Amino acid sequence: MLDYAQARRLMVDCQLRTFDVTDIAVLDAFDAVPRERFVPEGREPFAYIDQPLALGSEAGETRYTPAPMVLARLIQALAVRPGERALDVATGLGYAAALLDRLGARVTALDSLPGLAAQARERLAGRAIAIETGPLPAGAPQHGPYDAILINGRIETRPQALLEQLADGGRLACVQGQGRTGKATLWVRAGNAFGSRPLFDATLPALGAFAAEPGFTF
Repeated sequence: MLDYAQARRLMVDCQLRTFDVTDIAVLDAFDAVPRERFVPEGREPFAYIDQPLALGSEAGETRYTPAPMVLARLIQALAVRPGERALDVATGLGYAAALLDRLGARVTALDSLPGLAAQARERLAGRAIAIETGPLPAGAPQHGPYDAILINGRIETRPQALLEQLADGGRLACVQGQGRTGKATLWVRAGNAFGSRPLFDATLPALGAFAAEPGFTF
C-alpha cells in the first residue's frame, strides 16, 4: 500500500523545491493537505504525479487538477496572507481551495459543474469554505472583493469580470495562452487599473468557458 505521507514529502522535496517554490508556508500547506483525498476514487495512487490529473467530466467538459509544481508556483505568486479573501475558480474536487484555506485565507470555491461541486462539498466538509456553482467567468461577487483569485486551468481570454472582483491591491494568478503554449501570469489591481506580468512558461488543460473566439489573439 502506498505511503501517502511519504509521497507528499517527495512531492514537496522533488517537485516543488526544485521548481523554485521557496515560500515555507506554501511548502508546509502542500505537505499538510492530503492530495489523494481530492482525486476520483480509485485514482489515489496517481495523486502525486507531476502532471495534471483528470477529475471528472460533465456536459462534455473535463476538469483537471493542475500539476503540483505549477499549482504551487501560482499560489506562491499570490502571496496569500491569513485573513485575506480568496476565490478558487474551477475548483474541481477542492484541492486548491483546501490549500488556500490552510494558508489562512477565507475561501470561496467556484465551479460550473454541479456534480464536481457537490463532491468538493463532501471533501471540504468541516472547513469554513463557501462552495458556489455557476459560470466561471462570472466569478462569485457576492463573497468579494477578493485579495487573491486562482484559476485552475488555462484561459485564452482576459478574465475581466474576475479582475473587477479584486480588491485594490488584489492579485489574480492563472495560466494564459492558446494551444500547447502558455504563460503563468500574475494580474494586480491598482485602483481601476489592472497590470499583468508573466511568471514562467506553463501549460494546463483549457477551460472552455474562457476559450477565445476564432481569430482572437490574447
